[in-house]
Amino acid sequence: MGADPFVVQVARLRRAPGLEWHEVRQGPVEMAGPLDVKGIDPGRSVVPAGAEATCDVTLRAFSGGIEVEGTVTAPWVGICRRCAVPVSGELALAVHERYGEGPVSEDEMYPVVDDTIDLGPLVRDAIVLDLPMAPLCRDDCAGLCPQCGADRNEGTCGCSAPTDPRWANLDVLR
Repeated sequence: MGADPFVVQVARLRRAPGLEWHEVRQGPVEMAGPLDVKGIDPGRSVVPAGAEATCDVTLRAFSGGIEVEGTVTAPWVGICRRCAVPVSGELALAVHERYGEGPVSEDEMYPVVDDTIDLGPLVRDAIVLDLPMAPLCRDDCAGLCPQCGADRNEGTCGCSAPTDPRWANLDVLR
């Protein structure tokens, strides 16, 4: 098993506050998608199994930690919430986080452990927070006909909405 691609040695950087360097890391995203993409729920999106995310960041040392700023990119797949066709895309997310030493609150900073920082949780958090919750194949997707199931994006089906017998007495007013 190889080394984690998102773990960065920062001992030299931490000795010189104000120093910065550029890192590009690429690897699989832990827990950002199911192992089997065939089981995607409609109205949800995931990073496909085996896909890799890219973390392109600048690391800056400050007194007591490391500041990380840059972008995270990753592919995603899902099913259109209106017409149930497969959709996909790529996330390109701006990230700006801090890593600190000592007792660190998870809401405040990521930890620096043994002069290393793990960009994996930062990458995962950024992706999970920005995945489309209800993806669409296009903004003006017309969806499926509730009567016959025809794709309204391909044309009209000619179905009419069923009448509700509870409102039948009001139909005479039209």
